Amino acid sequence: MMHSLNKKMRLLTSSAAMALLLAAAPQAFAATPADTLVEGFAFDDIISLDPGEAFELSTAEITANTYSKLVGLDPSDTSKVVGELAESWTISDDGMTYTFKLKSGLKFASGNPITAEDVAYSFERAVKLDKSPAFLLTQFGLSGDNVAEKAKAADEGTFVLTVDKAYAPTFVLNVLTSTVASVVDKKLVSENVKPVTPTAEYKYDNDFGNEFLKTGYAGSGPFKIREWRANEVVVLERNDNYFGEKAKLARVIYRHMKESSGQRLALENGDIDVARNLEPGDIEAVSKKEGVATTSAPKGTLYYFSLNQKNPNLAKPEVIEAFKYLVDYDAIGETLIKGIGTIHQTFLPSGQLGALDDTPYTFDVAKAKELLAKAGLADGFTVTMDVRNTQPVTGIAENVQQTLAQAGIKLEIIPGDGKQTLTKYRARQHDIYIGQWGSDYFDPNSNAETFTFNPDNSDEGKNKTLAWRNSWDPKELSTKTQAALLEKDSAARAAIYEDLQKQVLAAGPFVVVFQQTEVAGYSAKVKDFKLGPSFDTNFVYTVSKD
Repeated sequence: MMHSLNKKMRLLTSSAAMALLLAAAPQAFAATPADTLVEGFAFDDIISLDPGEAFELSTAEITANTYSKLVGLDPSDTSKVVGELAESWTISDDGMTYTFKLKSGLKFASGNPITAEDVAYSFERAVKLDKSPAFLLTQFGLSGDNVAEKAKAADEGTFVLTVDKAYAPTFVLNVLTSTVASVVDKKLVSENVKPVTPTAEYKYDNDFGNEFLKTGYAGSGPFKIREWRANEVVVLERNDNYFGEKAKLARVIYRHMKESSGQRLALENGDIDVARNLEPGDIEAVSKKEGVATTSAPKGTLYYFSLNQKNPNLAKPEVIEAFKYLVDYDAIGETLIKGIGTIHQTFLPSGQLGALDDTPYTFDVAKAKELLAKAGLADGFTVTMDVRNTQPVTGIAENVQQTLAQAGIKLEIIPGDGKQTLTKYRARQHDIYIGQWGSDYFDPNSNAETFTFNPDNSDEGKNKTLAWRNSWDPKELSTKTQAALLEKDSAARAAIYEDLQKQVLAAGPFVVVFQQTEVAGYSAKVKDFKLGPSFDTNFVYTVSKD
């Protein structure tokens, strides 16, 4: 009874703290609580917190802080993979069987022990649910029919994964650092499954806890998810059962704040500890303010727009090329992304194996008009662009709208929140989509596969890559992309990716504009706040406050 009373008291205390933090009037409080980190963050792209379904940048940051995987990326050296739940692993001589030994005495936040059965169940549910990120696992030959045999517990502390080809081991291990490979608490999830009537598309009789995990939690990371309210707040609480270094703070609160100016003001007033979406002007202002610091990290995240090949005008090769000449890269670089990105035109971000820094396209209206005339569209045409209403995406879309107009192309901007624009994009219902793509894992295949691989271009296609979303069928590139996975020699593998980038740069329906440099402003009270090299390495368990 005393335990439950203490628990209630703790809940009341943290609820009161949260109510205070979420009060609409900034003057309602002077400072954030000492045991709580409050971040201003635009996270309107979150659709589901289930790691078997989540495939958005903001969600991956939340799951990275709350779930554990067999292995993780070493943030201090992105060429290395380190053990999380796995103490060690071995690879068979034929390169097809990966055997992971788990650390002993591991527990989920619930208190349930972590066993190889939980790992096997996590792989099984992700494959059978077949949501957006499932292809990361099914590319190894896993299917609903064979996953129980190919991803299984040999005993309580040993998990065995059998892949279908002798892939480069770095590729396999890097894939296992992605969100979809997060390990869920089988006992807790199984207690929360919903019955489902099987269909031709989904042949299982339960939802593997998907509805529960959309907003619920069943992980073992340094924090646990206490609450998510769409476009309002995400609350994380310290997980005292965490097997690694315990979080220094009792909780982390992400407040949904879309406007850079609002984040800057809240940071300067002490209403938040960290501002995550500052625009160039606000970064400059914050950097001059006493008691506030800034930090930055180059990210493997690209901003691009893409042309849906279902639209007959956008499918013309000359039109695709014309669009690449109708972006004022210099103006965007000097204003909209100053300090938060560098102009980049290839699909592999700098820092990854085989990345090219070629930037052959410049703003050239005359050249674009010549290409449009060749395509029989000398008078231009009208087209729409779906735009997430956050910066710098909106600013770039408006800039492109003006430059396209100079060649007679009338661009109608359709604004929406992250969830709306992504859902429409994933259904292939857009003309043009502008957004971000962050590598799911630190291997060139993460981007090569999504930009160049599309084995089934029908609306029923299972591999819903960016090539598929834009109805682009680069047959010979799909074959080369798969061949790169079997190449053990690093230099030879890099050469394949260089060739793929050149071909997409020349003919692909993607206009890559820049690579992100992530920037955050933070209070001087905050200690050890760091931004990682990828969207899912912004860890907060090391952070403390004076």
